[in-house]
Amino acid sequence: MATQRELVKELFGAALDLKPGERSAFLERECKGNGELRREVEALLDADADAGTFLQHPMVELATAGFSEIDGFEIIIGPYHLLELIGEGGMGQVWLAEQRQPVRRRVAVKLIKAGMDTREVVARFESERQALALMDHPAIAKVFDAGSTPQGRPYFVMEYVVGIPITTYCDQHKLTVRQRMELLIPVCEGVQHAHQKAIIHRDLKPSNILITEVDGKPMPRIIDFGVAKATSQRLTPDTMYTRIGTLVGTLGYMSPEQADPIREDVDTRSDIYSLGAVIYELLTGTLPIDLTEPYDQVLRHLREQDATRPSTKVRALGRESIAVAEKHGVHATTLAGQLRGDLDAIVLKALEKDRAHRYASAAGLAADIGRYLNDEPVTAHGASTAYRARKYIRRHRLGVALASLSVLLLAGFAAVQSVELRHIARERDRAERERDRADRMTQFATGIFKVPDAGDPRAITARTAVEFLDEASSEIGSGLNDDPELQAKMMFTLAQSYSALGFYSRAQPLVERAV
Repeated sequence: MATQRELVKELFGAALDLKPGERSAFLERECKGNGELRREVEALLDADADAGTFLQHPMVELATAGFSEIDGFEIIIGPYHLLELIGEGGMGQVWLAEQRQPVRRRVAVKLIKAGMDTREVVARFESERQALALMDHPAIAKVFDAGSTPQGRPYFVMEYVVGIPITTYCDQHKLTVRQRMELLIPVCEGVQHAHQKAIIHRDLKPSNILITEVDGKPMPRIIDFGVAKATSQRLTPDTMYTRIGTLVGTLGYMSPEQADPIREDVDTRSDIYSLGAVIYELLTGTLPIDLTEPYDQVLRHLREQDATRPSTKVRALGRESIAVAEKHGVHATTLAGQLRGDLDAIVLKALEKDRAHRYASAAGLAADIGRYLNDEPVTAHGASTAYRARKYIRRHRLGVALASLSVLLLAGFAAVQSVELRHIARERDRAERERDRADRMTQFATGIFKVPDAGDPRAITARTAVEFLDEASSEIGSGLNDDPELQAKMMFTLAQSYSALGFYSRAQPLVERAV
C-alpha cells in the first residue's frame, strides 16, 4: 500500500504531464474525496507554476523572501555563484551558476532540496552524479565537480546546456519527418553509450533531450540521469537504492515494466521503449497512450494495450492533424503517407509491450533509422522479396531507370528488326512466287508451240495461228486451275490475241472467265 507521500509524488508527476485545464478533473477522479491529498498535490502544482515569477526576483531577495528551499548561506557554494533557478524536480533543484575559479564559465549546479535528504533521494542523487561521471559522449552533459554544502546538502556541478526540448525545437523550426529522424540518431548513440557504461536512464522524454545549436546545426544533449539505474556493480547497492512499490519515470514515456511497481528487473530495453514514445510524439504530436483516462486505467493500458500505428493516429486526429502536419511542413494526408510503412514498423517495434520483441539495443534502433533514411530494408518491417525489391528500386532510382530504358530500347530494336525480317520474308516469298509463275508460263508456252516433228516442214505450215490459240485456250482451262491468278492473266492475253485476229466470239468467253 503506497503511503500518502508516495501518492502525492505520483499524482503530482502525472498531473504535470497534463494540460493545466485537465488537471482539476484528473485530481477529482484520482483523489476520490481525499481533500488533504488533493490540497498537497495542488500546492506542489502551484509552486511549480510560480517558478517563473520566482526567477524574476534578484538573488539578494531570496534570503529574505521566506522561500523555504533555499537559504542565504547557499547563494555561494565554493567557487560557484548561483544566479537563477532553471529547473526543479521532486528531489532537487538545478541552478544556473557562474564558476569563477580556476576558470570562469557558466555551469549548472544541482543540489538536493532542503528536507529531501532521505536515504532514497540521496541514493538517486549520488547515482546520477556517478552515472554522469562515468560517461563521455557529445550527446550527454558532462560532470565537472561534486561535493556538499556547509549545511550537508549534496550537490554536483555539470555542463550548462542551453537548449530546448526536442519536440519544441522540431515544431518551432518545422523540421520534416526526415530531419526529425536524422536528429534522433545521435540521441540513440548517446543512450547506447550510457548502456555500454552499464547505466539505464529510465526517464527519457523530450524535456530531458535538449537541442542546442552548434554552428547553426541542431545538436541533441541528454540530461537528467536523476533516476538512472546501474546494470552492474559499478555503483553500490546503497547508492542504487530504489523503494519497491514506487513508480520511477514519467508517465507517458515509461515502459510497461516501469509501470509495474513490484518489478525490479528493468533493463536497457526500458530506455528503448521511452525512445519509441519520444519518436511517436515527434511524428504525431501525441503520446502513444491517453493520459486523460483514470490513473489506474492509464497504467493498465500502458502494460496491456498496444499503441496505434503513427500513420493511423495522424489520420484519426481529424482537424488537429492539420496543425500537426503544418509543424512538419506538409499536408496532413502527406504526413500520414510518410509515416505509413517503415516508420510505423520502427516505432511499434520500439514500443512493443514484450521487451523481448523490442530492439535489443539503442544501436539497433539507430541502425534501423539509418536504413530508413538510406531507403534500405528496415529490420522491423520483415524481409519479403517484394519489399526488398521496392527498397532496391528506390535506393537505385537512376541505375534502375537507365537499365529500364536500355531494356525498352533493346525491345524496340528487336521489334523493328522483327518487322523488317517479316517484310523481307514476304518480299522473298513474293519474288519466288513470281519466278515460279514465270517458269510455268514459259513451260506452258513451250508446250503449246512445240513442233511435233521439226524434220517435217509441212507440220509447221499445216497449223494456223487460230489452231495454236484454240489449243492454248484448252490447255489454260484445264492446266492452270491451281493458280487462278496466272490462269486469269493467260486467258486475258489469249482473248486479246483472238480479238487482234478478228475472232471476237472466241475472245468473249475468255474475258468473262478471266474477270
